[in-house]
Amino acid sequence: MNRWVGKVAVVTGSSSGIGAAIAKDLAKAGLITVGLARRVERVEALKKDIPAQAAGRLHALKCDVSSEADIEATFKQIEKTFGGVDVLVNNAGIARSSNLLDQGNAADLRATLDTNVTGLVLCSQAAYRSMIARSVDGHIIHINSVAGHGIPKIPKMNIYPASKYAVTAITETMRQELRDAGTKIKVTSVSPGGVQTEILGPLEIPQGMPVLDPEDISQAVLYALSTGPSVQVHEIIIKPIGEMH
Repeated sequence: MNRWVGKVAVVTGSSSGIGAAIAKDLAKAGLITVGLARRVERVEALKKDIPAQAAGRLHALKCDVSSEADIEATFKQIEKTFGGVDVLVNNAGIARSSNLLDQGNAADLRATLDTNVTGLVLCSQAAYRSMIARSVDGHIIHINSVAGHGIPKIPKMNIYPASKYAVTAITETMRQELRDAGTKIKVTSVSPGGVQTEILGPLEIPQGMPVLDPEDISQAVLYALSTGPSVQVHEIIIKPIGEMH
């Protein structure tokens, strides 16, 4: 991780759960960490959970990644304040509970896709622009899901699995584009099984279902970042012991 000390990492959806764990661990690892969230005060509150030196490296910016205007303004602010983006962790994601074939859920469909797919791509575009402008061999990490590789037997997940299948395809598309552009920028998908986070709230989770802790996913992000310049960690799938799927 030494090569990243003093570099700038941006973590979307960092107010709770996986994003909060990643933001804290990156700051502790020596990165200037910018946590993006709609609930910016919750990112600020994370500073009390880490040593003072790391807390000084953690910064919070308000950003709704479902808004193109928000993304554009926020990444311009990051470039102006911190100089650019070296690491991007696309963690922001939402789930809405209803059957895919239920009528009247168009707003939920759009919200899920705007956050989980379009927002992820637009944030990646902004980070890529920053990396290319400064000739940085950066790293883009998508927090995907096992639902991006197979459909879990959990009812009313709606378009969430489809949004994560999109992230799986996007990861490979970006890898090919980064290669064809002659860059050494890396892209990695991290696909957890069930994780004890707020996103499980609206879903009908089976009682006693094994779950991971957010810190388990953060450790995978640190591993991917710690690899040498010739190593492309394309996909990490993490399941809790005893997972059904």
